[in-house]
Amino acid sequence: MRVAVTGTPGTGKTTATRLLEDRIQDGAEERVPHESGALDGFEVVHLNEVLESEGLYTDVDADRDSKVADLEALEAHLEGRDDVIIESHLAHHLPVDRVAVLRCAPESLESRLLERGETEAKARENVESEALDVILAEAVDRHGLESVYEIDTTDLEPAAVATALESVLSGEREPSAGTVDFVGYLA
Repeated sequence: MRVAVTGTPGTGKTTATRLLEDRIQDGAEERVPHESGALDGFEVVHLNEVLESEGLYTDVDADRDSKVADLEALEAHLEGRDDVIIESHLAHHLPVDRVAVLRCAPESLESRLLERGETEAKARENVESEALDVILAEAVDRHGLESVYEIDTTDLEPAAVATALESVLSGEREPSAGTVDFVGYLA
């Protein structure tokens, strides 16, 4: 199975999937399966790191100080890999079986982004994207309602987000696209 962990920058994707990596590694070192068995055999791919290390981008957007991903090259890089958790705000653009969309209340998201050093303009752009459900809409459009799982990370500790992701992997969580609503932020 291939699972995308996506969401607006700052929603907790990297932190939560690094915790999943630790859980996978702990299970491998102890030579016992993880409690739920959901993580057995999985690897985590941090797509932004692959993009950078392999040079899988087509251009640099100077206005946003970011690289423009070559999605075809990223897809080719992942070809033939199963039982993978793909983490990135772009992961939902790739062929996957399930998509976990991490969400965060715009006010909290803005604070997170500014605390990690993003410019006010970049933070504002991401906050508006979150309020408008941009990534959720893209994920549903590409993968369908039956494959998309929303996780509101606003008040969750990273370990709880990682556990929620495990429940997506194990099938214990039901698809839930459209259950988180931040559009009121724009009013």
